[in-house]
Amino acid sequence: MASMLCCTASSSGSIVSASGLRRRLPLVGAFCVLSFGLSNLCLSYNSPLKTGCAQSLPFANLLRSKFVGQSPAKSVHTIRMEGSSNTVPSIVVYVTVPNKELGKKLAESIVREKLAACVNRVPGIESVYEWKGEIQTDNEELLIIKTRQSLLEALTEHVKANHEYDVPEVIALPITGGSLQYLEWIKNSTRD
Repeated sequence: MASMLCCTASSSGSIVSASGLRRRLPLVGAFCVLSFGLSNLCLSYNSPLKTGCAQSLPFANLLRSKFVGQSPAKSVHTIRMEGSSNTVPSIVVYVTVPNKELGKKLAESIVREKLAACVNRVPGIESVYEWKGEIQTDNEELLIIKTRQSLLEALTEHVKANHEYDVPEVIALPITGGSLQYLEWIKNSTRD
C-alpha cells in the first residue's frame, strides 16, 4: 500500500520521502474510513469480496481481522443510520480556515449556536488550488464538524456569514453508522 501511495503522490511531480509518507498515512487512513465508511470495510468475514468496493482493497483483510474477531465484551455498539429512532441522519462537514484564530472563533460559534455537536480543529494543512487563473498554496486549518444532516443549510449560511473567504469550503459527507452513544449525542447536542 505504501508503494501504491508513493507512486500516486509522485505522479503529480513531487517525490514523497518515507518519513513524509509515514506522517501522511494516518490522515489518509482517516479520510478513507470517512469516505468508504467503516461498515463497508468490516462486513461479515465470509462475504465474497466485491470489485470496486472498499472490501477489495489490500488492507481490508487486516481491518476485518482486527474488528470481526472481537469478543462481545470488547466490541463497540454500532448501528447503521437507518436502524434507530434515537439517532438522526448525521454528516461530517469539512471547512478550511486561513488561521487558528478564525478556526477557534468559527468552531466556538458553531457549537454555541448548536449547529454542530463537535468541531475538531486540525492545524498545519497546506492547500493547493487554482483561484482566478493562478495556482495558490496556503497554510490553513481544517475544521471537521459533526452535525445533523438537516442543519447543513443553516451551517453553510453561518460559515459564509462568519468567514473571510469569498468562497469558503463547506463539504459534507454522510455518516453511515458508528457508535450508538456518539450518534445519539450528536442528536441531543444539536438543535432540531
